[in-house]
Amino acid sequence: MTIFDENLILETINMIKLHNFDIRTVTLAVSLRDCLSENTNVVCDKIKFKLDKYASNLVKYANDIENDYSIPIVNKRISVTPISLVGEACKDMNYIKIAKTLDECAENLGIDFIGGYSALVEKGCTKGDIALINSIPEALASTEKLCSSVNVASSKAGINMHAVLKMSEIIKKSAELTADKDGLGAAKLVVFCNSVSDNPFMAGAYCGYGEAECALNIGVSGPGVVRAAISDLDKNADLGILANKIKQTAYKITATGELIGRKLAKKLSIPFGVVDLSLAPTPKIGDSVAQIFQAMGLEDAGAHGTTAALAMLNDAVKKGGIMASSYVGGLSGAFIPVSEDAGMIDAVSKSHLTFDKLEAMTCVCSVGLDMIAIPGDTPSSTIAGIIADEMAIGMINKKTTAVRLIPAPDKKVGDKIVFGGLLGEAPVMQISNLSSFGFVQRGGRIPAPIHSLNN
Repeated sequence: MTIFDENLILETINMIKLHNFDIRTVTLAVSLRDCLSENTNVVCDKIKFKLDKYASNLVKYANDIENDYSIPIVNKRISVTPISLVGEACKDMNYIKIAKTLDECAENLGIDFIGGYSALVEKGCTKGDIALINSIPEALASTEKLCSSVNVASSKAGINMHAVLKMSEIIKKSAELTADKDGLGAAKLVVFCNSVSDNPFMAGAYCGYGEAECALNIGVSGPGVVRAAISDLDKNADLGILANKIKQTAYKITATGELIGRKLAKKLSIPFGVVDLSLAPTPKIGDSVAQIFQAMGLEDAGAHGTTAALAMLNDAVKKGGIMASSYVGGLSGAFIPVSEDAGMIDAVSKSHLTFDKLEAMTCVCSVGLDMIAIPGDTPSSTIAGIIADEMAIGMINKKTTAVRLIPAPDKKVGDKIVFGGLLGEAPVMQISNLSSFGFVQRGGRIPAPIHSLNN
């Protein structure tokens, strides 16, 4: 059991009002493996019963904890077993009905998002995987709170290029079916390499096959706190001192997050899972990863040195977090979403931060190309090429990478999409006009690298 330092906790609480520190999400992971049936109606009834059993008090108890400790808990979420597995036994494989059931449960329980409309197809697809993937655009267009993810690559299996090409088409269709909302469907869909089964953050959260019956995972965020800590240092402090300051700050944030997570898990009478310390920004001024780079001494995100600064930041966050808790998990590190980060939005708008620079930064961040708007007329083969590049970075570097692109319907470079809330807004970015078609249409599987043979 972690020994909590009350002085550190109190110091962290003092950062809440000034620097936007918060518990970004409490995510209840629920296994639906016992909800299988040949009858879709029976599956849906079992899902309703099980989610009500475990999550009926999630929002109430989270609000109680928030009031008791005066620490904001921004989102309350649920993640479930990948639905491709749950629906595959049904004779009719009516995944849309299951999707709407999940959304209805989320609405009734007061949940902000529910994740797990997912498939894991890095080595190939079953009939259930194919049916779920084909249903994603309609599922996301006909629901409000549902989030979807598909894992198409891993360092062990390589890259399933058939799935990559298929997902490029699914992303385009998801955006088109929600054109009246600037392509919101695509913002709730993420394509992964090396996806993580205990991730509490959307849109990629799901309850993995090896996870417990139920567990509470918590996602803590505090880019504003880290920026303030760096700003307090002497401007001439060397980078070793700066890295130590980030580690110390991450330690305090993680300890606070685990305290809140364990208190809530105890009230719910379920096991505590992991604390995911991820510097997940918001559109609020001062709650930006890009502004951390500026505090480090860079003129703006995108300047030469940005990738090095991000690498140091990501590493220091992980080191600080792992010293504070034995149960750090999820993605943990620094996120670089464009639409959700006021500093990133500004840097893109000024052309300081380009698509290619963002891709380079994904080699060292905790996830990948995230919440990036591209022209709506981008060919699906180009999107497939972007996905393949990002999957290759993850596969070779044995890290999680992801792509969450919004091909904004009827929008061109320089236009803007607006979602509001945590999803924010983003300028449509310029990408290469060169064709990827001849490469991606080959299909097949890009083999795993030689270091995959490490057993």
